[in-house]
Amino acid sequence: MNQAIDFEVDFEHKPAVVPFFDEQTSTFSYVVKDPTSRACAVVDSVMDLDYAAGRLNLDGADRIIDYIRKQGLELEWLIETHVHADHLSASPYIQEKLGGKLGIGSEIVTVQETFGKIFNAGTEFQRDGSQFDHLFTDAEQYTIGNIVCHAIHTPGHTPACMTHLIGDAAFVGDTLFMPDAGTARADFPGGDARVLYQSIMRVLSLPDEVRIFMCHDYQPGGREVEFATTVGEQKANNIHVGTGKTEDDFVEMREARDATLDMPRLILPSLQVNMRAGHMPPAEDNGTVYLKIPLNVL
Repeated sequence: MNQAIDFEVDFEHKPAVVPFFDEQTSTFSYVVKDPTSRACAVVDSVMDLDYAAGRLNLDGADRIIDYIRKQGLELEWLIETHVHADHLSASPYIQEKLGGKLGIGSEIVTVQETFGKIFNAGTEFQRDGSQFDHLFTDAEQYTIGNIVCHAIHTPGHTPACMTHLIGDAAFVGDTLFMPDAGTARADFPGGDARVLYQSIMRVLSLPDEVRIFMCHDYQPGGREVEFATTVGEQKANNIHVGTGKTEDDFVEMREARDATLDMPRLILPSLQVNMRAGHMPPAEDNGTVYLKIPLNVL
């Protein structure tokens, strides 16, 4: 399993974090700004899809672009915490408008191999992560402006999941939800509940005051939407892993719960697009782009 976290958190540079919530998919995207420069990153952008009509919508991405331009920021990174199964990435669109490097975890190659076969993507679909500008490795250090950042491999939900620690702010993707919602599922191809627990414990080994930012909030009990918590709050109150719950307890709960869950509504279009770094499959000979629906596979 992953090594223990042995680096220092950059508490000196606390990024300004601005959330953008996509109600259709209950997804948060973030603009993360270095307080000492104009540098910023975008984490987990969203392109909406009207599934029934087969029409794409980039209004949410345009809001992010407009914000960055109005604030006079310089986009250095577009970060995908993992290959999302519930929304399409807008990273290529934002990158075309604002620049920056598009990065994801290096285990994207495992996800591409798995879903390349499921969607029968053919030899034109490269399974080496080359659709992205950068593949983050575990414990890799990088910067956004003057902020010291670390990529932390946190698999279990998917093999390629990464938590990005940007200054004192951890962007955990689908590894953790708000404490009253628990954790993400681990039953997708390549997922593993035991590995997910170990990844969560790795995140929760960070100092208690580290801020944690969600990729999703499904508002349990109908409460108002929330997007941030702390390591300390998760350790004390997370309904799936807090208050001393053991690995075996978690695995039993997670596997039983996952067996009752339906597949995400947008999983089939999302995976086809996101395994290509947010790009569509090649157009067919009539000039139209098609997304496949493999039957009886997932």
